[in-house]
Amino acid sequence: MRNHSGHDQANHSGHGGHGSHSGHSGARPGGLSVSESGYTLELDSTILAAGVQPVSFRVIGPDGQAVTAFMPEHDKELHFIAVRRDTAGFQHVHPVMDEKGTWSVELALEPGDWRFFADIHPAGHNGTMTLGIDAAVAGPYDPRPLPEATGIAQLGEYTVALDGELLPGEASELTLTVSRNDHPVTDLQPYLAAYGHLVALRVGDLGYLHVHPEGEPGDGTTAPGPGISFMAVAPTAGTYRLYLDFQHDDVVRTAEFTVRTATAAPEHADHHHGHHAHH
Repeated sequence: MRNHSGHDQANHSGHGGHGSHSGHSGARPGGLSVSESGYTLELDSTILAAGVQPVSFRVIGPDGQAVTAFMPEHDKELHFIAVRRDTAGFQHVHPVMDEKGTWSVELALEPGDWRFFADIHPAGHNGTMTLGIDAAVAGPYDPRPLPEATGIAQLGEYTVALDGELLPGEASELTLTVSRNDHPVTDLQPYLAAYGHLVALRVGDLGYLHVHPEGEPGDGTTAPGPGISFMAVAPTAGTYRLYLDFQHDDVVRTAEFTVRTATAAPEHADHHHGHHAHH
C-alpha cells in the first residue's frame, strides 16, 4: 500500500523516517558494527559495574572529532538501546550530550555481556545509522533462556497482543494491541512522535532492525490505541526479539516478544509450497 502512494507518502514520512527507509529497509540490519561510513561509537569504559551505573560515550566523526550536531529522528537526536546478549534487560534511553559531544545516561545493568546501540543521523550525513558496541558487566552471570514465542506480553495489569507475521526480506505489518484489565486502551499517549516505538533484534547476533510506525498522532486517522501498527522487514529467516515501548498514564512500559519468521506471506503460502524450498 505504502509503495503505491507516490511522493505524498515520501514527503509525509520525510521528516520522521525517510532516512530509516533508505538505510534499513532491506537485507542488512544495523548495529552489527562499531563503525560505519567513518563514524565510530566510543565508550568511556567497556567494563562496567553491576547496578544502576552512569555510562558515557561519544560518536567520533570522519574528522576524528566527537560529533556534536545530529538530525532528530523520532523526536530525539540520539536513541540509545542497551540489551544483554541473552536479550534480557532491554532499555531504550535518551542520553544528554554536553557541548564537547560526550553523551551520558544511567543504565540498570546486571552482570553479563551487553550490547549498546546508538541510533543516529549525524548532520551532513545522508541518513540514519545504528552503531553497536559490546560492554562487559562484572559479576556472576546467569544467562536466561529465550522466552517462548507466545504473541502475548503481560506487564502487570496490561496485556499486549501481537498480530501479523514477520517475513524474511519482505515488508509486513505488525499490530500490537494494548489492553488493561481486559479493556482496550484507547488513550495511549504519544511517545517519540508515535503511539509506540518498536525495536527488533535478531537472535544470535543482535542485528538491529529499524521498524517504522504506520501513521502518527495528530494526522487525523491514527487512533490512540488499542492497536499500534508498524511496518517491519526481517532481513533473514530466523528468530527475533521485539520490544515495544508505549506510554499510558504518564508511564513508559516495555512489552517484549519472541517472534520466528514465517516461511511465506500467508496469502502466497499455496504458491510457495514446494516450489521455493531453497528460500
